[in-house]
Amino acid sequence: MQHNQSDSAKPAGQGVGARVERKEDARHLHGKGQFVADMHMAELSEVAFLRSPLAHARIVGTTLPVEGAGRVVLRETMGDALDIVAESLLPTYQPSAQPPLAAGKVRFVGEPVAMAFAPTRAEAEDLAEAIEIEFDDLPVYASAEAAKAASADFIHEGWTHHNFLTLKADTRFDELAGQAKLVVHRSIDLARHCMVPMEGKAVLAYWDHQADMLVVCTATQVPHMIRTILAKCLGMDQGRVRVIAPDVGGAFGYKCVLQQEELCVAWLAKTHRKPFRYLEDRREHLIAGANTREHHYEMTAYADERGKILALDAHIVIDGGAYSVWPFTIGLEPGQAIGNLPGPYAFRGYRCVTECVATNKPAFVPYRGVARTGVCFAMELTMDAVARAVGREQWEVRLENLVPAELMPYVNVTNKHFDSGDYPASLLKAREMIGVDAVRERQRRVEPDGRLIGLGFATYTEQSAHGTSVFAAWGTPVIPGFDSATVRLTPDGGLEIRVGVHSHGQGMETSFAQIAHEILGIDISRIKLVHGDTAQTPYSTGTYASRSLVMSGGAVSRACKVLAPRIRHIGAHLIGARPEEVALADGRVLGPGGGVPISEVAQAWYLRPDRLPADVDPAGLETTTGFKPKVDTGAFTYATHAVTVAVDPETGHVEILDYVIVEDCGTMINPLIVEGQTYGGVAQGIGTALYEETPYDANGQPLASTLADYMLPGATEVPHMRIHHFETPSPHTEFGAKGMGEGGAIAPPAAIFNAVNDALKGLGAEVAHTPLTPRRLLEAIAEAEASRHRKAA
Repeated sequence: MQHNQSDSAKPAGQGVGARVERKEDARHLHGKGQFVADMHMAELSEVAFLRSPLAHARIVGTTLPVEGAGRVVLRETMGDALDIVAESLLPTYQPSAQPPLAAGKVRFVGEPVAMAFAPTRAEAEDLAEAIEIEFDDLPVYASAEAAKAASADFIHEGWTHHNFLTLKADTRFDELAGQAKLVVHRSIDLARHCMVPMEGKAVLAYWDHQADMLVVCTATQVPHMIRTILAKCLGMDQGRVRVIAPDVGGAFGYKCVLQQEELCVAWLAKTHRKPFRYLEDRREHLIAGANTREHHYEMTAYADERGKILALDAHIVIDGGAYSVWPFTIGLEPGQAIGNLPGPYAFRGYRCVTECVATNKPAFVPYRGVARTGVCFAMELTMDAVARAVGREQWEVRLENLVPAELMPYVNVTNKHFDSGDYPASLLKAREMIGVDAVRERQRRVEPDGRLIGLGFATYTEQSAHGTSVFAAWGTPVIPGFDSATVRLTPDGGLEIRVGVHSHGQGMETSFAQIAHEILGIDISRIKLVHGDTAQTPYSTGTYASRSLVMSGGAVSRACKVLAPRIRHIGAHLIGARPEEVALADGRVLGPGGGVPISEVAQAWYLRPDRLPADVDPAGLETTTGFKPKVDTGAFTYATHAVTVAVDPETGHVEILDYVIVEDCGTMINPLIVEGQTYGGVAQGIGTALYEETPYDANGQPLASTLADYMLPGATEVPHMRIHHFETPSPHTEFGAKGMGEGGAIAPPAAIFNAVNDALKGLGAEVAHTPLTPRRLLEAIAEAEASRHRKAA
């Protein structure tokens, strides 16, 4: 088993493994980025939406302001636009039709009911607020439990129950559960919350009269897929729709589906042949974007006397909100949950039922880690509960259960193909870095201020770059296949790369240039990445699921490998050598008798063909090549996080004292970018653990509509983190790289809660509901004390 340590020598230069600073940072740090909000056009109108104040009601009357004639739009005005319908091939799936503007009824607070446009956003908002809507209240289903109990007035017409989907798995459960000596049960909850990217939704659309086409500039992760669905919903040929994603200020999954607002603004531009723009404000995001993470788990582990799990029984209920989104459908979340719940562990008995329930809340959207933050939280809290039940250290019981390195590659109980890695090694390294013995000694000494010290671990796998067979099994309407890249040598010897994925903070302009440099030797300052424009790039389903580096990066690698021999052939001819005698390095073709700059090779092809060899490849210095891994079930990244906390039992405050990460994402193209992604993910995971929540009252009203109510971790809440890398190359990808963009966000809630529960074990208290607010922590302590009194009585 090969895994290289982070403290080993790293390559100098600009190629694979080099710590190259991100090329794109310069323009962002100097305020020269180009976001949708930065765009200016003649006759641009700004769009504002009137949003529903009710969670579930019929629309029985509408009065439009006289001054808004021609500038206010309702659903009936948009008769030529189709509703958004995400079909699925999964059994039990019920589709929903999501209108661009509410039609006949509203289904969640914040749903767009009407839109208005004017020269300024303020004028558009005034116009929208002058619209009068009369509602007739319907029963509100503000929780999955309430929705499941409904017998009439369903959220969607034609439905007879509120389950979008129910999935089931059962593998040798009865056989292996019957052998258990110990049964441990826990109820575990994740709260609903938002993604909160720095830039919210943003879309500008206009009609290009010269090209006779609709142009939609939108902050999206998936420009090609947005073109596909916009063309369908607007009844247009895809060749007459161009989607451009400029700089995107964060996304995290929020921008990987078709938004109602994108369809509305595109319809305006198509209809009026003028430019229109919508920019989401923060309050709109917190209300209409409260759409992720809400899971409930009933977990029962069946184990032997040492804590080795033999079988797991789980019932998962996911609050899916009002609509199934396009293209991933609501099936993605329960599909990921039921498949990834076992995590990195080797038990063979498994039974799971996952229900996704429609409620009067915003539609559930994939968020960084897609279900895996939830399943890691549930699995790791259960693992700690088993450890406490058998009286062993948390790390010892994990070590007992992790897939051993010698069994790699390994196919687990849900048919996940773990391609490579050493899971126990990551746990043991995290144990060493966090200093278990020192933490236990500190616990025994007792803190002078009365705070309680706790230690927590969480180990997880991240299924990255999963492809055709996986998405086909989930029945999604769009299924990823090959990703393509075009590479082109420019006439002056630079390199242009075109890919269909799009960056929203991942550093693609740097990483893809490093891949090309590794093969062609061209300085990365002379390598330009073109992405985010359907008119200029090859088709890709886009950026999601930690896939871009593996898929499009793999295509860049393959395309450069196609181009390299063509460059060598021309260069060898120019220096009088045979092609097999020359190599590419430092921007030159080098041979036994000297070398020639690649720029001279390019000049020969484009400007001086009289200098070309007679047998030159007529395909020239440009190629488009596709790539997907040899096994498309995913390249599995993994990591162990360990954390030490101090808990104040009087105030409920939790302080993170130490945080360590031991991760393996295969060969790192750029360790700086890997670490930046990991640190950012951990910050989001800390938000999930301790701060972020959108609660709802019984009427479906969101109770956190401003950043005074919706808490986010800031610089003072994110601790210094220590990270250690293993590098176990994947056997299925270019350079052995694995995706890792989501991983940092998966483990923190589990690790932090396990640390807090470790601190509270002397009090008999336990917490299992995010976020871990002081109120929840103090309630758990009070409940434990009351329980002790009841038992004593």
